[in-house]
Amino acid sequence: MNQSIASPVSRFFFRTSLVAQIAIGLACGIALALVAPELARAAGLLGDVFISALKAVAPVLVFVLVASAVASHRHGSETHVRPILMLYLIGTFGAALVGVLASFAFPTALVLDAPQVAGTPPGGIVGVLKNLLLNAVSNPVRALMEANFIGILAWAIALGAALRHAGAGTRAAVADLAEAVSKIVRVVIRFAPFGIFGLVGATLTESGLGALLGYGRLLLVIVGSMLFVAFVMNPLLVFWKIRRNPFPLVFTCLRESAVTAFFTRSSAANILVNLELCRRLELHEDTYSISIPLGATINMAGAAITIAVMSLAAAHTVGIVVDLPTALLLSVVAALGACGASGVAGGSLLLIPMACNLFGIPTDVAMQVVAIGFIIGVVQDSVETALNSSTDVLFTAAACRAAAPSTA
Repeated sequence: MNQSIASPVSRFFFRTSLVAQIAIGLACGIALALVAPELARAAGLLGDVFISALKAVAPVLVFVLVASAVASHRHGSETHVRPILMLYLIGTFGAALVGVLASFAFPTALVLDAPQVAGTPPGGIVGVLKNLLLNAVSNPVRALMEANFIGILAWAIALGAALRHAGAGTRAAVADLAEAVSKIVRVVIRFAPFGIFGLVGATLTESGLGALLGYGRLLLVIVGSMLFVAFVMNPLLVFWKIRRNPFPLVFTCLRESAVTAFFTRSSAANILVNLELCRRLELHEDTYSISIPLGATINMAGAAITIAVMSLAAAHTVGIVVDLPTALLLSVVAALGACGASGVAGGSLLLIPMACNLFGIPTDVAMQVVAIGFIIGVVQDSVETALNSSTDVLFTAAACRAAAPSTA
């Protein structure tokens, strides 16, 4: 490529906003899937490489960033993590309640002829919470290798607390390491348009969206509940915190976090995108360096909706009438289960049998519902991840701006 061509291309790449470039990649991916499906399938390699790069660097970044933030934390400096944690818990429970109410308003019956899937669901909430606790005390090297963010957070906080008593040179070296990894992350994120291009093309070519039509009603209840949370419940919670129009912040988080999370379908991969967005929003670094990876683990509004809606669909299918107290208990179980979903293979779907146990539904029937979840996962999991991940930034920004309104 000669200099006359390279110059406009480089100017476009470095001066055009990342959101605009992602939108272009999205449009090009759709066009390629429609015009040349085989080429679009091959372009999926770009998406695979992008997601792999995000997942590879995310554990290292979270570890060094959190350790650096804790090590350099000044005594008496406010980090706003407590109000963010409260928003996470309220938001996840509220989302479960929305899913329950939507299921009562639009009851859904399923055709349970799907094959069972491999995997062992947890025995109950105690099992989920036990798994979460064991993840927190996992070997730090293993936690980094397996992207166990609960374990990474626990070890990073412990190391950072210990380093607070180290010399200034040591703390500065840790801060320099965090900045170096952050620069690598920013380089990876610059290639998001190419990753989205590959992911969209491959997904549209291979997903077989026609298979979703048979579960259209179930999808509408799940996705509709998630959209209600994103555009009604979350803005109300943000308004409660910042006492002004929440929608500019809501739309910023949806545009710049939800889009990438929708296509990567990985909260862990989207941690890097969220950290970069928090930096551009000029939020408190000591706060978001902890709240974002924490949110990717326990702030699971979308997962709570999925568990609640699919469990009630199973109950409706087998003719079980669910009363109001049991429905409220399901909301609590779904919220607690969703918070521990990251430590369970299969994510939120394998927590459905646990919730079905509330109604006495046999495990073999519940596992058929899980199989249906995998069938609709190309849409359900994408929207779920988009809601979960964008809400991490939204609640972090709301808490930071409520504490410092003059800098909002």
